[in-house]
Amino acid sequence: MNITVVGTGYVGLVTGTCFSEMGNKVTCIDIDQKKVDALKNGIIPIYEPGLEPLVKKNVELGNLSFSTAIKEGLENSEVAFIAVGTPMGDDGSADLQYVLAVAKQIGEEMTKPLVVIDKSTVPIGTADKVKATIKEALDKRGVDIEFHVVSNPEFLKEGAAVNDFMKPDRVVVGAETEAAFKVMRKLYATFTHNHDRLIEMDVRSAEMTKYAANAMLATKISFMNEIANICEKVGADANKVRIGIGSDNRIGYSFIYPGAGYGGSCFPKDVKALKKIAEENGYKAKLITSVEEVNDTQKFVISNKVIARFGEDLSGFTFGVWGLSFKPGTDDMREAPAIYVIKELVKRGAKIKAYDPKAMHEAQEFYLKGVESLEYVSSKYQALESADAMILLTEWKEFRSPDFMEIKALLKSPVVFDGRNQYGVFEIEKEGFEYYQIGKA
Repeated sequence: MNITVVGTGYVGLVTGTCFSEMGNKVTCIDIDQKKVDALKNGIIPIYEPGLEPLVKKNVELGNLSFSTAIKEGLENSEVAFIAVGTPMGDDGSADLQYVLAVAKQIGEEMTKPLVVIDKSTVPIGTADKVKATIKEALDKRGVDIEFHVVSNPEFLKEGAAVNDFMKPDRVVVGAETEAAFKVMRKLYATFTHNHDRLIEMDVRSAEMTKYAANAMLATKISFMNEIANICEKVGADANKVRIGIGSDNRIGYSFIYPGAGYGGSCFPKDVKALKKIAEENGYKAKLITSVEEVNDTQKFVISNKVIARFGEDLSGFTFGVWGLSFKPGTDDMREAPAIYVIKELVKRGAKIKAYDPKAMHEAQEFYLKGVESLEYVSSKYQALESADAMILLTEWKEFRSPDFMEIKALLKSPVVFDGRNQYGVFEIEKEGFEYYQIGKA
């Protein structure tokens, strides 16, 4: 099939590249000429395992191309994905200006029947707005071209997005007509032929499914973090509690690790947006509100432990930080716990030496730009040289089996604060460390 994908961010680039890998002809559109030029040369703007070689391969094969002209993409396309950003507005709602701007362009440039697919995470009712916007643009042109608007939310985990797309556990499609469903079945046939995982529903239910899925996962995280905080108060071990409840297959082990809170591009934004959607429809989402409140508090748990140990005045203290991204396998720092921890310590006079395998550029240029007393180093052990304590905030693989003797030798004192004890490798009290973790007194 011939496909246009508007937007070369995280979702758009993965979507376009994976479709091209299956032999489709894909044109990815972006308004940023420098970004497009870089992509043509195989330079991608995000870190996602396995994505860069697929981009280079399919550009060379002629299956994947990049352009700033939406007209160029639509000339031969049967489907067009809208995969632009929906940033959070000041009131917590999703900002649809970029989605609707693309819809307007599609209406102005399309010349043949088209299925328009909302891939961006958008509020319930967005497909109606996209449909109306395209129709208005067509009416202004005085033409009547058949088109359908479909909701096809993405369920990609950063760090595993290529595999998630190529081997989806489900493909949710919301449409109004059998003609649209038929096109979507054809589009995803190569990804679902072994197992029929395409789930068809109405458009609004599809839009709601994305928010519901992310809110459910965020709820599990906040629930476990609240349990962990109670465990600390009563003398229980949150990790042992996690094992005890995770063995119940109705609960499971995923997303019940205690930690420093969730971050990233989806959970914080989507939880806020779902709460706002409920409010706009006359309903107070008490549980969703609590999930957000627990997470907001959890971001400060590690910094509070550091302050409790070293005092409110941290002048003269240096802390080595392992991990900046909100999770391993990505350079994404949006709402990462590291942002909150580092800023809390620095404003009390502390110096920070930070290391992350992929996210240091993002930190320097955007999320921690201008933060004083913050030094970026080239290795995990360099971050610990003459530091008063070590702080683990992201569970990258290279942190799983550290040299404990090396850590002890580099630190002024063997003090460790663990904000991501998902694998148990930092349960090192036996090694002579003063060890602070979430969920255990």
